Amino acid sequence: MKVEAKMSSTKRQQLIIDKLENTNTPITGSEFAKMANVSRQVIVQDISLLKAKNIPIMSTSQGYILNNNKEKEHNYEAVIICNHSLNQIEEELFILVGHGVTVKDIMIKHAVYGELKASVMVSNQSEVEQFMKRIKDANAVSLSSLTDGIHYHTLEADSKEKIEAAFRELKKAGILVNYLNQ
Repeated sequence: MKVEAKMSSTKRQQLIIDKLENTNTPITGSEFAKMANVSRQVIVQDISLLKAKNIPIMSTSQGYILNNNKEKEHNYEAVIICNHSLNQIEEELFILVGHGVTVKDIMIKHAVYGELKASVMVSNQSEVEQFMKRIKDANAVSLSSLTDGIHYHTLEADSKEKIEAAFRELKKAGILVNYLNQ
């Protein structure tokens, strides 16, 4: 049985950059580990080193993506304040992605710890379903459970109208508290 040699750190890091530059979908650390024949922890260290070299890699709940701001000039962002029960998380996300909106993150303002923020990065129904499955499988709690359901999301869409349509539907569902345009 032939054992493949492990890639050098320079080659692995170049592989990571090349793969991320040529895709719009997240790639997991485990996927990179298989490509390079190393452990996932080695990839996590490589990602940290690349970030230290100012390579704009972002960790999301689906994997790593390159935070290319090339498309940014054509996108619209807004921050919303929501309040809902834990059993409405999926409804909230489906409303947003159903209007062509990407949910970039969730943030809460905790009384003790201040602002706590986590990446969400969902932009379609399938990604929402995967996100919800990971929460269930990990038996995780939402950040919003720490603030009685009140939380913030940074949203992104290719038009202001899509974000505004999502606002209207969230308001109708009793989820939207307020929004802050950026």
